[in-house]
Amino acid sequence: MEHPELLLDNPPPYDPVDAPEHWRRFAPDLDEDKVLFSELVPGGCHWSYLLPRGTTLRMTALEDGANLSVVLYSAKEKLERYNMPDSLKAQHTAHYTRGHVLMSDMGRALASITADSLGWHDPLGLLLDDRLLREKYGDHPYQTYRNAMYRSGRDGLLIEIGKYGLSKRDLVAPVNFFSKVGVDEEGRFRFVPGHCKAGDHVDLRLDMDVLLAFSSSPHPLDPAPEYAPKKVGLVLWRSGSAPQDDYCRRFRPENARALHNADMLYLA
Repeated sequence: MEHPELLLDNPPPYDPVDAPEHWRRFAPDLDEDKVLFSELVPGGCHWSYLLPRGTTLRMTALEDGANLSVVLYSAKEKLERYNMPDSLKAQHTAHYTRGHVLMSDMGRALASITADSLGWHDPLGLLLDDRLLREKYGDHPYQTYRNAMYRSGRDGLLIEIGKYGLSKRDLVAPVNFFSKVGVDEEGRFRFVPGHCKAGDHVDLRLDMDVLLAFSSSPHPLDPAPEYAPKKVGLVLWRSGSAPQDDYCRRFRPENARALHNADMLYLA
């Protein structure tokens, strides 16, 4: 049986993978010629990317109270990964904002925060795990609720890094973007409700080729009684690597050293 071909005088142009240009909704200031892809991340979901040096990931809260837990590994050698204690100690801080660098356990800059509308992102609050999820929100199994199941941030990140041959022992402390955790008079962590508003955003420049995994599950210290994780918008764009007069490079001498160490990997 013959199947006639449909011939078009003017075939349609190539449609990019990112046909829905989500970024126009939450990052319209970006140059469309530099945008590589964008995503709308539902609350409670998780995913991972291999992202190249010289690109920037903009994360935008699409609802009040968003949380995005992010972990980073070197794409070339996954034994090198984000180190929370070294990053905080070197920069004399207990939170992240513009100018801060996320350093690896080998003293290199994996990524830098180049723009930030919030001024505070939590590096200390860790992840919502299955035990705490059940205690706070009850049992919500997949067999009963199908795709409306609850999933903890820890499980989501373990699933993602497992795609690259990593396991529980490789799961590092995340950065909880959009969340703020303070300390009360007795030294206990206290989540700050209302910190993040819809439209808040943060730009994370990749200073090395990285494996980045994320979960949009709630922060473990969020006191909200209902499981209601919030949506986040992501867009990756070509920004170039850190110039010599880069704000993050000049923020602290330790940052300049970490960025220099990363640059040395890419001399060729």
